[in-house]
Amino acid sequence: MSPRHRQMATEALHENETLASLKSEAESLKGKLEEERAKLHDVELHQVAERVEALGQFVMKTRRTLKGHGNKVLCMDWCKDKRRIVSSSQDGKVIVWDSFTTNKEHAVTMPCTWVMACAYAPSGCAIACGGLDNKCSVYPLTFDKNENMAAKKKSVAMHTNYLSACSFTNSDMQILTASGDGTCALWDVESGQLLQSFHGHGADVLCLDLAPSETGNTFVSGGCDKKAMVWDMRSGQCVQAFETHESDINSVRYYPSGDAFASGSDDATCRLYDLRADREVAIYSKESIIFGASSVDFSLSGRLLFAGYNDYTINVWDVLKGSRVSILFGHENRVSTLRVSPDGTAFCSGSWDHTLRVWA
Repeated sequence: MSPRHRQMATEALHENETLASLKSEAESLKGKLEEERAKLHDVELHQVAERVEALGQFVMKTRRTLKGHGNKVLCMDWCKDKRRIVSSSQDGKVIVWDSFTTNKEHAVTMPCTWVMACAYAPSGCAIACGGLDNKCSVYPLTFDKNENMAAKKKSVAMHTNYLSACSFTNSDMQILTASGDGTCALWDVESGQLLQSFHGHGADVLCLDLAPSETGNTFVSGGCDKKAMVWDMRSGQCVQAFETHESDINSVRYYPSGDAFASGSDDATCRLYDLRADREVAIYSKESIIFGASSVDFSLSGRLLFAGYNDYTINVWDVLKGSRVSILFGHENRVSTLRVSPDGTAFCSGSWDHTLRVWA
């Protein structure tokens, strides 16, 4: 064996040794972190909430059904005007609805199927969408019936894999995207320039949510690595990470105050994470619920958590007590997306049964 080969062999050995020692060091540090977290874990949320009055009976029904998609509805978002809704589906269609009259106001056919993400601009004057085309496209909305919307299309974001979620920041000028390439990114809408990228997930990122505007420049993302990560938009750094789910995280949503967030996962649970205590504080699950949760959102007060499931139901949870307070039936296939309206008076769900339903 030549000295060169011998040197290479010993180097490889050292490398393996250092890898193993680094791995064990990382594991012991993780253990220490968990111990520190456990010290803060003095009482369960539902124990603290025992003194809180129980919720009375409430009746929620389907008040509107929006029909027009030719395939699975994959995503939806409310306009700030509390009335209009944008939805996207597997057939490549993106539709803007008036949720009161159920009229379709705009429709765009995307060049790809599986339009997994759509979002309404804060001004209400544009929508963004994307999916298997790996792009996020922005369309301005006008009320000129003869105008060709597709001609005004702007490609803003480019990922190396499918677009799973998109959201405008507090202005029409910036858009945040999540992708199957394992990254999130912040883009300038006008120039299409990448302003910041967020690397840290070990697999596809499936969802994101921006912190309520008063609470600072952060957002939370969840993905196929079972992790929920909180990011600083300015630095691009992950500031907190939570890894307690046992399967993909399909949906994340901030608590209205911005101090916590909820997640829904394929492990059939929803969970609540407190950002100040830096830990999971509640699990919303039942033995009888065995299908994954695809989408979660809070009521305006934060007392209720609405969660759409793959067994066609919507479960309503008491956030404080951890109990289920209602179960809503109506959809005839899995519920894929769910959003509470900006004024909190209703919520809309989208499903693989090709329809959207507005509940109140």
